[in-house]
Amino acid sequence: LDTLEKWVTEIFSEIPNNGLPKPSFGHLTQPFDTPEFHKLYRVVPIRKVHSLTITWALPPQEQYYRVKPLHYISWLVGHEGKGSVLSFLRKKFWALALYGGNGETGFEQNATYSIFSISVTLTDEGYKHFYEVAHVVFQYVKMLQKRGPDQRQVIWEEIQKIEANEFHYQEQTDPVDYVENLCENMQLFQKEDFLTGDQLLFEYKPEV
Repeated sequence: LDTLEKWVTEIFSEIPNNGLPKPSFGHLTQPFDTPEFHKLYRVVPIRKVHSLTITWALPPQEQYYRVKPLHYISWLVGHEGKGSVLSFLRKKFWALALYGGNGETGFEQNATYSIFSISVTLTDEGYKHFYEVAHVVFQYVKMLQKRGPDQRQVIWEEIQKIEANEFHYQEQTDPVDYVENLCENMQLFQKEDFLTGDQLLFEYKPEV
């Protein structure tokens, strides 16, 4: 650490501090509130695959990194057991896989908006019924919305424990990648959360 600190001091100390605040684009709200965004787009892939992706543009969620509400919702949406969206679609022979979530960085989450996507890998039969597949997904999201999170603190705590285990027993990463990740975290989180803010869940707040 002493050697690294010496290198950083030598290399970066000559860079002048212009005293300007960090730029913010938080005033640019609702960037996707355009007619073009409220449409269905069909894309012909090179690889033979049928995929349906539904994307929502939400208010920025990065301030809630200690709660991680989108991670919580993606956990519920991506559940594969009895009563799940995927279980229902598989019984209909319409889908093979389903993924929902937000990458929590870059294009998917920033000071202007947060993206939440649900992507369903369809069978040939599912492709013929993709409107019905979309309808099922919206029905499930509506059900989650109606029931609310109050009865699901146990699920949140389960997610919290799983993420904590993965953090404590993670494999060692490449040092360069680790430093790059920490530098990015320094722009996003409070000082005490630089190491953990992108992985751990800290607070349960159903209103969020």
